[in-house]
Formats: sequence, C-alpha cells, structure tokens
Amino acid sequence: MAVEIALLAPALVLVLGLLVAGGRLWFARTTVVEAAQASARAASLARGAGEAAAVGTDAGRQSMITAGLRCATSSVQVSTAAFAVPVGTPATLTSDITCDVPFGDVLLPGMPGSLHLTGRGSAALDTYRAR
Repeated sequence: MAVEIALLAPALVLVLGLLVAGGRLWFARTTVVEAAQASARAASLARGAGEAAAVGTDAGRQSMITAGLRCATSSVQVSTAAFAVPVGTPATLTSDITCDVPFGDVLLPGMPGSLHLTGRGSAALDTYRAR
C-alpha cells in the first residue's frame, strides 16, 4: 500500500499543478482580451484623438488591475486613426494590449517563467458625430 501511494502522489501533484496552471492561463488570456475591448470602447466615447488615446490606455490598465491580473511588463496601445476619417464614413478604433504573465511560482516541469499574451479590441465610432 505504501508503495502505491509513493507512486501515485507525484502524479496527483502534477495533475493538480496542471489544473492550477491551466486555470491561471485561461484567466490571464480572458482578462487581456476583455481589457483590450474595454480600452477600445472607452476610447470610442472620447471627443478627440488625444483624449481617446489617454482614456483608452487608462481604461485598459484599470481593467487589468480590477481583475487582479499581474503583469511583469504590459503595454496598452490605442490606434486613433479613425478620428481622421471624414464624418459620415464608418470608422473603427482598435486597442492592442500585451502582458507578460509570470508563471514562475507554478512549479511544473517545462513550464516557462512567463507567457507573453496579447489581446485586441475594437469599437466603432459614431458615423455622424463631429470629429
């Protein structure tokens, strides 16, 4: 009986570690994509390109902080080229978020120290509002 437990215990610990790592990876990917979408939406509500970049960047960062995602390094970039499109023409703002999520505390063989995740969000500008 002791030999069986000695053989099964490492396998069970490995399975538990894989479940924890998989859950954290799912959470991190979902949070990055949601933050990118929130960033684009906030930027689309701004009145000008400069304000949209600032508001979108802040919204993306706040969304990741609120969700509890810790990134070793992160960046939020909001493309405001849609504000240059003439009024009456459909235009879309995009937001790209990158995050290096540390996985060093998950002690699994072959698990990288961190994973580089990216998310892209987009939101339409009102076609007939003044730009």
